Amino acid sequence: MSTPTPDPALAAARYPMIAALPDAARLRLLAAGRWARVPAGTLLFDDRQACEGFPFVVEGSVRVVKCAPNGRELPLYRVTPGETCIISSSCLLGHEDYNARGVAETDTVLLMLPKSDFDALLGEPAFRSFVFHLFAERIADLMQLIEEVAFHRLDQRLAAQLLGKGRLLHTTHQQLADELGSVREFVSRLLKGFAAQGLVKLSREQIEILDPAGLRRIASDGRQA
Repeated sequence: MSTPTPDPALAAARYPMIAALPDAARLRLLAAGRWARVPAGTLLFDDRQACEGFPFVVEGSVRVVKCAPNGRELPLYRVTPGETCIISSSCLLGHEDYNARGVAETDTVLLMLPKSDFDALLGEPAFRSFVFHLFAERIADLMQLIEEVAFHRLDQRLAAQLLGKGRLLHTTHQQLADELGSVREFVSRLLKGFAAQGLVKLSREQIEILDPAGLRRIASDGRQA
């Protein structure tokens, strides 16, 4: 972790809410915020850790996952520039510890607003509206995730995961399993089934989509092509 040169203009460009704050509040946010540059793979927070502040992602992305005792992970969402972390928000608002894990997915630049300044800025309508608007959006995303996990079979979710990324996907079975919150063996078995049906062609760390329409049928209603 290193400290980059503060760039208030870039922070305001990523988060227009900053420019909408009154002068005193904007200066407080920019003066109190701690800048950090972290490499990909850095653990930013984990289960049962205290939440020290509110993160603005200025560059890069953060992957937030829920971890099971057996090591399996369920991806919850990503935080990219302009977005916020609902887990951090809820922990700060509820005075609770983290209940998920956040990892820098790429080299990432953060502006971390300390808890005391977060609490004070909630009195500003622009900041409060920003926090709760993105909070509502994340809740909607998580409800969709719950619906997919609870009501859609893994083959449907895998088929949907393969679509919309071009004809050739450079990925591993483990990466797909991580994205789906499953285990590699199940994903590999389904991919081999897709290959046997002529839907995909498998090779090392690469999947070629041969029949997008067939995958769409599986993704939509689970019927095999």
